[in-house]
Amino acid sequence: MRRVSPPASSASPALLFGDRAFCAYADMFSITKLGCDAVFRKHSSRTTTMRKGKIVGDCDKLVTWYKPKRCPKGLSKDEFLALPSSITVREIYYYIVIPGFRTQRVSLITTLLDGTTYPTLKIVQLYYQRWQVELDLRHLKTTLGMDVLRCKTPSMVRKEIHVYLLAYNLLRSLMW
Repeated sequence: MRRVSPPASSASPALLFGDRAFCAYADMFSITKLGCDAVFRKHSSRTTTMRKGKIVGDCDKLVTWYKPKRCPKGLSKDEFLALPSSITVREIYYYIVIPGFRTQRVSLITTLLDGTTYPTLKIVQLYYQRWQVELDLRHLKTTLGMDVLRCKTPSMVRKEIHVYLLAYNLLRSLMW
């Protein structure tokens, strides 16, 4: 997940990017309740079509999500009862076309509802940049052997990560 500060002219304090694991009803509500906006990839278990919802542009629509019937794992009964009966989110589709491979449709869910202030293409570009950060972090972890952290306590894990980052920066400065 990546948090980005918006431009000064924006009314929203922050924009949160994440993968499918964060694209749940309760998460979307909690994030907006904190005064933050979100852009997540739609979870594969959530099925919607372009026929439902208010179409606001090409591959872009406003959809109403309804509160789940059962309390999800990780939420207390009180937290579940505090959720509203429905929320409105924006769903954006785009296609990844790579010659020789099957075309893949990607669906993004966002709380940025205004299509003129937040154009579809800009949201897709920002999500792409978030994916590039994920790839860079994976490269960093595998290059330095950080894919498995060996410390047991949270404070020691933080120190271990800091030492890895220090070593990486020293190596990069030597290479430069």
